Amino acid sequence: MAEAPRPQETVEGTVERIVFQNQDTGFAVIRVETKDRGVITAVGVLVGVNEGERLRLTGTNEHDRRFGPQLKITSHMMLRPETLVGLKKYLGSGLVDGIGPSLAERLVDHFGLEALTVIEGQPERLTEVEGIGPVRAERLRAAWAAQQGVRDVMIFLESAGISPAFAARIHKRFGAQAIEVVKRDPYQLALEVHGIGFKLADRVAAGLGIDRASPRRAAAGVLHALGEASAEGHVFLPRAELVEKSRELLGVPIEIVEEAIDHLVERRHLIADEHRLAPLYLPRLHRAEAESGNVLKSLLQAPKPPALAHLEEQLVAFEQKGGLTLAPEQRAAIQAALKERLSVITGGPGTGKTTLVRGILHLAQAARLRVLLGAPTGRAAKRLFEATGHEASTLHRMLEFNPGEQAFTRGPEQPLEADLVIIDEVSMLDIVLLESLLAAIPLRGQLVLVGDVDQLPSVGPGNVLANLIRSGRVPVARLTRIFRQGEASLITVNAHRINHGELPELGAPGEGALSDFYFIERDEPEELLKAVTTVIAERIPKRFGLNPVRDVQLLTPMHKGPVGAQRLNQELQKLLNPVGPTLERGEQLLRVGDKVMQTRNDYELGVYNGDVGLISSVDAEARIVVVQFDDRTVRYEPADLDALVLAYASTVHKAQGSEYPAVVIVVSTQHFVMLHRRLLYTAVTRGRRLVVLVGSRRALKLAVENRREVTRHSLLPDRLTPT
Repeated sequence: MAEAPRPQETVEGTVERIVFQNQDTGFAVIRVETKDRGVITAVGVLVGVNEGERLRLTGTNEHDRRFGPQLKITSHMMLRPETLVGLKKYLGSGLVDGIGPSLAERLVDHFGLEALTVIEGQPERLTEVEGIGPVRAERLRAAWAAQQGVRDVMIFLESAGISPAFAARIHKRFGAQAIEVVKRDPYQLALEVHGIGFKLADRVAAGLGIDRASPRRAAAGVLHALGEASAEGHVFLPRAELVEKSRELLGVPIEIVEEAIDHLVERRHLIADEHRLAPLYLPRLHRAEAESGNVLKSLLQAPKPPALAHLEEQLVAFEQKGGLTLAPEQRAAIQAALKERLSVITGGPGTGKTTLVRGILHLAQAARLRVLLGAPTGRAAKRLFEATGHEASTLHRMLEFNPGEQAFTRGPEQPLEADLVIIDEVSMLDIVLLESLLAAIPLRGQLVLVGDVDQLPSVGPGNVLANLIRSGRVPVARLTRIFRQGEASLITVNAHRINHGELPELGAPGEGALSDFYFIERDEPEELLKAVTTVIAERIPKRFGLNPVRDVQLLTPMHKGPVGAQRLNQELQKLLNPVGPTLERGEQLLRVGDKVMQTRNDYELGVYNGDVGLISSVDAEARIVVVQFDDRTVRYEPADLDALVLAYASTVHKAQGSEYPAVVIVVSTQHFVMLHRRLLYTAVTRGRRLVVLVGSRRALKLAVENRREVTRHSLLPDRLTPT
């Protein structure tokens, strides 16, 4: 016989304490002070609940074996606080950006229970409170209105089965129109809101009753499949592949997918190109690849630049100035670069790429050529400056990005003021940034691209460096010989061994002479975690005198898991920066002194994916964090903070283009799906003075032997073929 349903009960009370709250699911455990039953425990999905808030809760009384009696919530309603104490706690809970406990107390002391009414309808009266001027009063009014808007969106999304974690992003993008937009076309969320993919939007659509076979859903699924492919590095997908991926995603007949693709092509939301693969592109990527191909072909077909006078004499002068003797292949590479409109220099660590750049720079300056040096990231640009003594900048700065217009100032109408442009770390260059760079090269300019083709390709779509080399059309200087300055370094030797499929020569951290490459064997994740934290917090600082925060970077293949970047960051924060002013964001703590990383390009703030800095101040009341990057200070408002993560540990992909005094690398079978030669090679080449591998020999062997090639769909090599 089925058990009779438990009777529902409704209670009202004030949230005394939030015991637990999951930002992604909205599930919470709270302690509620009621008039009739005293303090009770309530559990369930509570969207946007804050301490001090009054709630009307409906649910069933149950007894948990571990936690005792609790009200299991089936529905809830927000009520306004009825007491001064409750109102102070409510306003000071972080509910409204800019109002913390001290300001909440002053507001309630002055306005009493009318404080919320004043904020909503009479914000000009806020200036009656000491420390609040007209500008701050308006900010508080706007923050309250935004918070109320977010709450409305959160409640609506909860009814549609969506996590409240995305409500703030949706509200920020669409403002007061958010609910209307979601109701009209939920798939717009996947296209315009960071972090919301097709599957989440599809759940909203299902909740709104949109037919699974609708053309709108099919079109959204096709665009999502192609967007996912670009996130994996593809510039396009062959039609057959896109059809299959879309069909699997949508769970509909192929005919519906084919119709959706044809409709998207007709409306120019997809671009079809003439090729045996029947490639389909997102418009932005098609333009980037086609325009890049046109400019590259023009550079290759343009007349050679005028020959430099006294070239041989200047090479000798460069050797004398640097106290070195160029090898024949180095000399030939420098000369070739100066005789071409477009050229590539590639090679591993210790093969002399930087020497070649210095040589090219010396000869160009002797000929009074205007030279610009650049790199994709700030750290790579800084290293280029340190290596050459010549000013170097990020590509975004070189091309003068305009945040207001979301475009580069430099381009065909206003090209770079240079005769020669040298770009380092080109393996990081994706097809979109390549297009922007090429558009700004002067008609009679020269371009030298430098990078290590054996490293991981760019995070963004394309495999630019490999494609240029593979085309066979671009002059390439491939450096393979390790020169004297690198021969004594085990880091350099082992990087090349790994690249050739050989196990590295493994040192052991004994008491003898210091090496620059070590392996510490640990098989179990918890043992590995303990070894990693001990090495970074104690052993490296003691033996090598390096600062564990500024000088040491922990690298791991994956973000999640027992030895992923997320867990490692939490453990290292506890060890290296346990106390100080702190801002709590869900499960992440941001503290003064923390090493942090920007995880996406933010053109308004002028920070880019992979930039690393140190938190210099935290205002927990206003929920503002200030970060000191290499050459600038950036203020993060509450809406910007989701792009900031701890960076004591980083994935290998995020460390591309960076170099550190010391790197510690996790090599674990926990990351089996990510272990391959190119990834390990890239990780090892991030270390300048010291590399320490921590993990299992089996995982190390798997990584070295796995020569998984990165195959990315791109027609850039084909576009360089003369027509």
